[in-house]
Amino acid sequence: MKNEQEESNPQRRGIRRGIYIIPSALTIGNILCGFYAIINSLKGYQSLYNPEYAAHLFDNAACAIGLAVLLDSLDGRIARMTKSTSEFGVELDSIADVLSFGIAPAVLAYSWGYGTIRGFERLGWGVSFFFLTCGALRLARFNVMARAPRFAVGGNTPKLDKRYFVGLPIPAAAGMLAAIIHFMPQPIPAYETIQAQSLSWALLVGMATLAVLMVSSIRYTSFKNIGRSNKPFITLPLLSLMVAGIWFYSQWALLFIATVYVSHGPLLKLWGLINRLRRPLPNVEDASPSIEN
Repeated sequence: MKNEQEESNPQRRGIRRGIYIIPSALTIGNILCGFYAIINSLKGYQSLYNPEYAAHLFDNAACAIGLAVLLDSLDGRIARMTKSTSEFGVELDSIADVLSFGIAPAVLAYSWGYGTIRGFERLGWGVSFFFLTCGALRLARFNVMARAPRFAVGGNTPKLDKRYFVGLPIPAAAGMLAAIIHFMPQPIPAYETIQAQSLSWALLVGMATLAVLMVSSIRYTSFKNIGRSNKPFITLPLLSLMVAGIWFYSQWALLFIATVYVSHGPLLKLWGLINRLRRPLPNVEDASPSIEN
C-alpha cells in the first residue's frame, strides 16, 4: 500500500530519492578529502626545502583526514536514521575508507616523517604499506561481520554487539596520525639529525602499532547509541564542551580525543585481564567429592 502511494505521488518519490542521495554525497565528500590529503602530502614532500610552507601543506592534509572522519561518521548515521542504507552505499563507503583512511595516512606519514630521513626510506615504505594492508583487512572483516552477525574472529559467537567494534576502526587510526601532524605540522626532516631520527623511529613504531590494533580482536566503543541516550542533560553538555575545545584549541583537543580513544581499548583489555587474575581460585579440596572408607 505504501509503495503504491509513493508511485502515485511523484513529489514523495522525489523526496525518497533525495534521502538516498544524502549519505552517498557525504561519502563522495569523504573521497574528496582523502584525495586532497594525498595531493597536499605530495606537495609538502616536494616543498621540504621550505619547512614553513611544507608544514602548512601537511597541516592541510591532516585537517582533510580529520574532516573525512567526520563525514564518515555522518554518512552512516544519517543512512541509519533515514533508513536509506543500501549495498551500494556500503561498498562505496568501504572504497572511500581505503582511500581516505588507508592510502592518505600512509602517504602522509611517509612524506611528513620517516620517508624523508636517510636510511629510513625502505623501512618507512614497508611500514606504510603494512598500515594500508591492515586497514584494508580491517574493513573487509568489518563488512563480513556486519553481513554475517554470527561470525567472529576465532569461531562462532552470539549475535554481534553493536555497541563495540572488533579492532581499532580505520578512521580512528587515521585520525590519530592526523591529530599528531596537526599538533606538530613541521616536517621531521626540519629537526636536527638526532631528533629527526628519534621522531622517525617513534613514528614507525606508532604506525605499526596502529596497524596491529586494527586487525586485533580488542574491542572499541562504537558510540552508535549516543543519539539514543536517555540522559541528554549529560550527553549534550559533554558534546558542547568537546566542540568548544576543538574550535578554540583544536591541536590539543584533537590529540587528546584521539589518544584517549586509541588507548582505551587496550587499557580495558588489560583491566579485564587483571580482574581475572585477581579472582580467587576455587578450593580444590572443597570442590572434590568426599570419599568414605
